[in-house]
Amino acid sequence: MKIFFDENMPYAKEFFSDFCKADDLVPFSGRDLTAQQVIDADVLLVRSITQVNKTLLKNNENIHFVGTATIGMDHIDQTYLAKRNIAFHSAPGCNAISVAEYVISSLVILAERYLLDLSKLSVGIVGGGNTGTRLSEKLTALNIQHKICDPLLEQSEHDTRSFSTLDEVLNCDVISLHVPKIVDGEYPTYHLLDEERLSNLKENQILISACRGEVIDNQALLTLKRQGHGLKVVLDVWEGEPEVLKPLIEYTEIATAHIAGYSLEGKARGTEMLYQALCDHIEKRQNIKIEPKCRLVNFLPPANISSIKLNQEFNEVLLNQLVKMVYDVRRDDAIFRQQLSSQGFDSLRKNYPVRREFSAMQVTLTPNASSDVPHRLGFNKT
Repeated sequence: MKIFFDENMPYAKEFFSDFCKADDLVPFSGRDLTAQQVIDADVLLVRSITQVNKTLLKNNENIHFVGTATIGMDHIDQTYLAKRNIAFHSAPGCNAISVAEYVISSLVILAERYLLDLSKLSVGIVGGGNTGTRLSEKLTALNIQHKICDPLLEQSEHDTRSFSTLDEVLNCDVISLHVPKIVDGEYPTYHLLDEERLSNLKENQILISACRGEVIDNQALLTLKRQGHGLKVVLDVWEGEPEVLKPLIEYTEIATAHIAGYSLEGKARGTEMLYQALCDHIEKRQNIKIEPKCRLVNFLPPANISSIKLNQEFNEVLLNQLVKMVYDVRRDDAIFRQQLSSQGFDSLRKNYPVRREFSAMQVTLTPNASSDVPHRLGFNKT
């Protein structure tokens, strides 16, 4: 069996080596993959920059499994795969924690920069799926008031949360976008924040986008900022990636190269989920029992700072310090601004420095630090 995998999938060789010989584990560059390259692939494992459709797979007669190590699936032609009876799996929620922690780091930095009291801010979350839910949990841990807008989930009888309208969410102090790119249907998200909605935002609001670039009309946003609007903007995603509307960068507070979900845990969790899905697929296909042998915990290295003891009650100053120890988003902002022109968007993603999640740090509480907020925020107890 030949398994082709995106070279940016961590631990792919470790997870999938039991399925085939070393020579049959083939890495590829996701943006440049061609039909000829994958002509003899049995399994294809991609990330969001690879379009999987008839054009890519038309010459391949062997493929029986496609997986994307991402939450988003708009790069996959699922109808085509179904017609060919090719099994498909995504990795829902794999990097949701990573994206939520990107937002928390951004809020910590902006609070410090503009002397904001995080506890007094309201946050509007657009999209209540895996990522929006993880962000909601972290905001709850910090006692930050927030609202969620998700009309599809609001209609579900299985989701008992209280939802808000889009207008209510867009009126919050902070707006954080966590929706897929949807062009058609009852609730499209393409240019959800268009010229009209952007112009109605208030001068002192913060807008964070870490989902899909096309959710915000980038040109309209640039026009708004050039007119002197005071909206504070954090952009991890850009319309037309890998091309970026470069004049917009100077009007952002934080700008990064679609790496919000790029923690080591987030990316590797996607690999693990596809490994488990492939085990199930082969078990059903060949009618043999396959027991998954690999677990992500077996491969993750210890963090550079792996433990800390708190001797004071938790407050916003301590939050600032803890978050920065694990992930200071200003690092990625500096890399983006300094290296985008010389390195290119995809190269920044491919060569992204190792970043860990809060859970990589063990936080021990002394009697003087009884608050369990760090643990509820995601820092490890043990």
